[in-house]
Amino acid sequence: MIPMNTHRKGVDLAINAGALCAGIVLFAGSFPCILFENGLPFLAWIAYIPVFWLIGRIRFRTSFVYGALYGYGAYSLFNYWLSVFHPLAGLIVDGIYLFYFVLLFPLLKAAILLFPKRGYVLQWLLWISFEYLRTLGFLGYPYGITGYSQWQVAPVRQIAAIFGVWGVSALVVFPSVFLAAGILRNDWKAFWNREKIPGAVWIAAFIGTLVYGSLSPVDYSSAPSRRIALIQHNTDPWRGGIAEYRRNLEVLIRLSDESLKEKPDMVVWSETAFVPRIYWHDHYRDDPESWDLVKKLREYVSGQTVPFVIGNDDARKDPAKSREPDQRVDYNAVMLFNRGEILEVYRKIHLVPFTEYFPYEKQFPFVYKTLKNADTHFWEQGTEETVFSVNGIKFSTPICFEDTFGDLSRNFVRNGAELLINVTNDAWSNSLPAQMQHLSMAVFRAVENRRALVRSTASGQTCAIDPNGKILAMAEPFAETQIVVTVPLMTGNSVYTAYGDFLPRICMAIAAVMIAAAILRSGWKKIKRT
Repeated sequence: MIPMNTHRKGVDLAINAGALCAGIVLFAGSFPCILFENGLPFLAWIAYIPVFWLIGRIRFRTSFVYGALYGYGAYSLFNYWLSVFHPLAGLIVDGIYLFYFVLLFPLLKAAILLFPKRGYVLQWLLWISFEYLRTLGFLGYPYGITGYSQWQVAPVRQIAAIFGVWGVSALVVFPSVFLAAGILRNDWKAFWNREKIPGAVWIAAFIGTLVYGSLSPVDYSSAPSRRIALIQHNTDPWRGGIAEYRRNLEVLIRLSDESLKEKPDMVVWSETAFVPRIYWHDHYRDDPESWDLVKKLREYVSGQTVPFVIGNDDARKDPAKSREPDQRVDYNAVMLFNRGEILEVYRKIHLVPFTEYFPYEKQFPFVYKTLKNADTHFWEQGTEETVFSVNGIKFSTPICFEDTFGDLSRNFVRNGAELLINVTNDAWSNSLPAQMQHLSMAVFRAVENRRALVRSTASGQTCAIDPNGKILAMAEPFAETQIVVTVPLMTGNSVYTAYGDFLPRICMAIAAVMIAAAILRSGWKKIKRT
């Protein structure tokens, strides 16, 4: 006969496991994923109810374990495609989020212990603070920010022009913490009677968001516009050798010629679309076959009357950046060609951690050596937030991963960019959900800064997004194709462009004050009792 206590523990464990699994699935399903091409945005509004409910019923000491399981499970399912790039990439990201949630879950549990009546408010502030903090520094990784789940909900996403994506996250997360707190009380009526003011404030904010979202979209019909040709060659340009590079150039030229029939003002190729290093082989010519291919490209763009934007490895000798004078230094770059001449270069500033750079070779030599042995291609970090100017178009070119960071696109716009052009290679993932997740974040860069944004990608999602976040046109993914789009050139600053990520910083400050006040209050009570 099974003791009653053991049976109850088994039931509790099963219930907790069910809540954990529900939270993982709801989180992943809120975004573009393997089951839902565009994601189901309504799931995000309830996705964290099982999580906060679970935190409310477990003990503090077990919150570490459940945090680890949730972090690893949620990101393993959500970012499953990382393992396609390299098994090490998936393990690294999943492991990082295991660690993050090992820290976050106990904090969320402590919020209830410190504030038994309104701990959910502190939980909400901590969650928004966590989403912001994990985008900073070397490990910054914006995938999975709650607000991005609403990329197709036009009235809701408009508040990003004021608060950035963080305003959308704050609006979407609150119902989960509030409802979970009510469920834990086992008396919803009594809970609402006591907590109706925070609930009413959220309802007012939600209604205000819908009203603002309906009235705020910008009218760009009178703005100057330009026609941009976006080329999608449908290959991972780094796969193969010189023969593959030559075939790839032939595809790029053929698609560009097709687009030129529609008389665009500019042609854009994707991130590292052309692989032989243009500057390097122009100057050093140590590989005749590569130089021959560079010369062919030069001859082609020299014969065109419109400028070309081309992603390339900007390699050169730079003694200041290398250990030896003749050592090659590589930058992931975008080059602006006009009649064959390179007018200006942008070098990627925010590199992908572990796969594009690792600045801790001295501190962690084993990790650095492991990454190098895994055939990782490291780049040097750029420093200039370049704004290109040609034929009346002022634009900046966040490269791939860079358009997932709001502050970088904001800086481009503050420097004078009237158009954002993202060049991307997601072909390595061989995954539509990966490409759609990337697109969902790019939509917010357009809304935040009230700028049109176009994307030229290796395999998808090549598209044009208007300043309100509406997708104007999109090429078929995983196809050799091109589209010519007409987009407005916008000026002026939104609230977000002017003030940046002020909302999550306010959340962090309030959370810190609440925690400090609770600790001081607890300490004062102990002193009084003594």
